[in-house]
Amino acid sequence: MNVLRGVKWRYPLIALLAVAAVAVSTLRPQLVTAVTAKKPGATERIRQDPPPTLFTDAEIAAIGAAADAQRAQADALFARWRTAHGTTRDDRAFTAWAARQVPAPPSAKRRAAELRQDQALARTRTAAGRKAATWLELHGKKDVWRLYLHDQRELVPAARGKSEKAELKAALTLAKTISDQVAAEDRQPAPFVLDPALRPDKAVTPGAKGPYSYPSRHATRSAAAVTLLSALSPHRAADYRWMRDEVLYSRLYMAGHVTSDLTAGTLLGDLIGDYELAVSGH
Repeated sequence: MNVLRGVKWRYPLIALLAVAAVAVSTLRPQLVTAVTAKKPGATERIRQDPPPTLFTDAEIAAIGAAADAQRAQADALFARWRTAHGTTRDDRAFTAWAARQVPAPPSAKRRAAELRQDQALARTRTAAGRKAATWLELHGKKDVWRLYLHDQRELVPAARGKSEKAELKAALTLAKTISDQVAAEDRQPAPFVLDPALRPDKAVTPGAKGPYSYPSRHATRSAAAVTLLSALSPHRAADYRWMRDEVLYSRLYMAGHVTSDLTAGTLLGDLIGDYELAVSGH
């Protein structure tokens, strides 16, 4: 009956809205432009650009294990923060503290060895691999995590879903803020800056110092999202870690980062996820 009622009233309503739209466009065209220019959300962006075949479990296993290894250290570090500060939100103090927990950049010798790993991986690139990495680079920052949460929100009360959406947004924002701050201080050039042949598609000015890649923003955001989402929906934790590993591997594959960039970012992201869970009462 509700469906029939919807059909009955649909067309008169559309006609009324059309008349209103004409009137508004005549009087206030700038308002119409603002409304029609609204950016699509994460769900729509991924619907318009669905994922290609991604990397195999065997390919992502090593970086996944390296990321997993950061978990215990992050939890131990955050326990110290919680002992000193409790669960009251203080983003400014936490930002300064979390930045200090990121390990110092690796030695030049170690970073050179990691660069050679990227160079070796670059020689194995395929068209399918580039397509997967490009998709993950684009959507792995925020979209996939927002889409995962959107799926969860379909199964929980509206108020809880709204709260969890705000929590994920806060975690991703902190991840960008802190990782960018540390990267600007540590000033470790991205692999494709050190070896422009790794990314011919990137315009690298000779003698350029940046962009800086330690710690990885992608890794920080991914780890923060995985920590938060896994606590909200533990039965899907393995899926979240799998996507994190896909994102991390894509950054090695296309020489956006070396391994230490990603592990430092994962540690930082795990800390941020712990913080967001604590201050949100989880």
